[in-house]
Amino acid sequence: MMNDRLKCLRCAEEMQYMDTVDFQLGRMGWLLGDLPHLLSGSMRLSVYRCPACGKVEFFSFEPLGSEEEDHIAQTRCPRCKQMHDMDDPKCPFCGYDYR
Repeated sequence: MMNDRLKCLRCAEEMQYMDTVDFQLGRMGWLLGDLPHLLSGSMRLSVYRCPACGKVEFFSFEPLGSEEEDHIAQTRCPRCKQMHDMDDPKCPFCGYDYR
């Protein structure tokens, strides 16, 4: 589970943790049916929802000690000092607006 104080990027309300689920990757094909879909595996994601505006966000779930080869560059928020994705327009933790 991620930080419980995650803020909504739309309305700055506190996001609520909903669940951590496995999302199936890949897609079904006409010729091979479900086979490519099943071989693609799944991705573990944490789901957060804003109670005020209904916005839903997904975050990748990585157990401690796992290392991801491809990942989004991170930056440190100047206000709350939390690390987050560099392409976020606002800090997801405190709502600091980079624009």
